[in-house]
Amino acid sequence: MARVTVLTNPASGHGSAPHAAERAVAQLHRRGVDVVAVAGTDARHARQLVEGALERGMDALVVVGGDGIVALALQVLAQSDIPLGIIPAGTGNDHAREFGIPTKDPEAAADVIVDGRVETIDLGRIRGADGTDRWFGTVMAAGFDSLVTDRTNRMRWPHGRMRYNLAMVAELSKLRLLPFRLTFDGEELVTDLTLAAFGNTRSYGGGMLICPDADHSDGELDATMVQSASRTKLIRLFPTVFKGTHVDLDQVRTARAKVVTVESPGINAYADGEYVCPLPVEVSAVPGALTILRPT
Repeated sequence: MARVTVLTNPASGHGSAPHAAERAVAQLHRRGVDVVAVAGTDARHARQLVEGALERGMDALVVVGGDGIVALALQVLAQSDIPLGIIPAGTGNDHAREFGIPTKDPEAAADVIVDGRVETIDLGRIRGADGTDRWFGTVMAAGFDSLVTDRTNRMRWPHGRMRYNLAMVAELSKLRLLPFRLTFDGEELVTDLTLAAFGNTRSYGGGMLICPDADHSDGELDATMVQSASRTKLIRLFPTVFKGTHVDLDQVRTARAKVVTVESPGINAYADGEYVCPLPVEVSAVPGALTILRPT
């Protein structure tokens, strides 16, 4: 890695990403790497900067921030030969966690850019009925958790994690089963669900192992479907997701497929923690769509 572009999301980690970027860039310079550092004022500006860097040529794109800035990079790097490096500086860091990248040490993460190996992995791809075409790296979710995120995004107070927690309490008070129509590689399933998640990797939401057996290089998505209208059971299920043992519960079923269609009226799809589009969507695993730098 002789020349890399480092893209920082200044808002990641409640504003801590610029400091992480400074430490990472200093370490890359110490390791003899030529760095072009850029920071986008918003998602559109950041994407323009990345596209410009690609045109000028680089050995890797390194992003500093959380899963949101990784998701932005995927839209540019998917099905290219430019590898992605990650300096984790967000609140969730599920991409970094999947690939064993140090999440609390920017210098160690920068060393991975120099000393790590390149791995070719799958990406998820979402095609919406509204024309959306979006790549994702971790998990696409729809149902209760997307309703909570919808509510969180509408709220202006409080800030941080507490806003999400209040939104969850509000949605729990309205908990209901949602009608879903799913097809797994052409096989249809019509059912009522609390939520459905489709994982290219295992975790979302900062380490929740919603799809604990997902493999980012098997050419398939793992689906986890929760079916519970009981607030008590859903609250009890929540801690088990961090261990991945929820898949053993009676109210949870799993499946695996290359292509899944997902329909549920009035529900939005989120992937890598970001809003994507309203359902219905077709979500698929695309083999070998990304190269990523990870520890040896």
